[in-house]
Amino acid sequence: MENIKFSGTGVALVTPFRDDGSIDVEDLRKHVEFQIENGVRVMVPGGTTGEGVTLSADEHQLLIRTTVEATRGRTPVLAGAGGSDTADVVRKARAAREAGADGILSVSPAYNKPTQRGLIEHYRAVAGAVDCPVIIYNVPGRTASNVLPETVLALAEVENIVGVKEASGDVDQVMTLIRERPEGFIILSGDDALTFPLLAAGADGVISVVANLAPALMSQMVETALGGDYEGARKLHYRLLPLMRAIFVETNPIPVKVALEIMGHRQAHFRLPLVRPTAEVEAFLRRALIDVGLLDAEGAK
Repeated sequence: MENIKFSGTGVALVTPFRDDGSIDVEDLRKHVEFQIENGVRVMVPGGTTGEGVTLSADEHQLLIRTTVEATRGRTPVLAGAGGSDTADVVRKARAAREAGADGILSVSPAYNKPTQRGLIEHYRAVAGAVDCPVIIYNVPGRTASNVLPETVLALAEVENIVGVKEASGDVDQVMTLIRERPEGFIILSGDDALTFPLLAAGADGVISVVANLAPALMSQMVETALGGDYEGARKLHYRLLPLMRAIFVETNPIPVKVALEIMGHRQAHFRLPLVRPTAEVEAFLRRALIDVGLLDAEGAK
């Protein structure tokens, strides 16, 4: 299974909504174009940042299909398809593939807290249901369970499980995976702020939230690090770091959607139970955008 196409900078796309709560298809197309024009190599719709858990089956398929159409083959589409019911995740993965996705990013089940054996059987079922690459998404802060390195390595033996997005925040755990993984198995950072150190340790890329706001800077940082220029990448990392922190001041994707609005991209709409942040948080985000150079003091981009 081809996996190198999912390396480098991927963006965890926000899902733009209209005033009535429906998906803003035209705005999504514009946002995908903004990402591609600024060097992002992989589009990742329908994940955590895309409020995927709030989408109906039809909306999920519309989101994936629109993203695929907007890329026009210029980047692969790695579709988010996760949940707590394995049978439902299988349905989502198949539907995403039918909508044209090149691969599936599947977050481990939340709430029901499966054992490691349960995680193995879950991912085997998902991978066995589709004829495309599958990437594991480990984010214990969301799911209340950790996909341990030995579990990931066992799953790496499945032909079309080609990598893992690691958002455990445990650098030692990720380094264990980098050291022990089979050849060709990719490790993607799931934490913007840890991306540079993980790339220096041998990771292959990132699925980034901050790339929604700063695709050129994030792409440049990642490509510079992958090219071995760690001094240059370090400078870009520390330039972006305050913004990386700022967009997680409240639950993702609340801050990043508001920051996009501040930058003039779109009005931020959320689906409950997510709500707009306070004016103080918005002011904090504005300052962070100014500090990184994405906005001037007068509010111009």
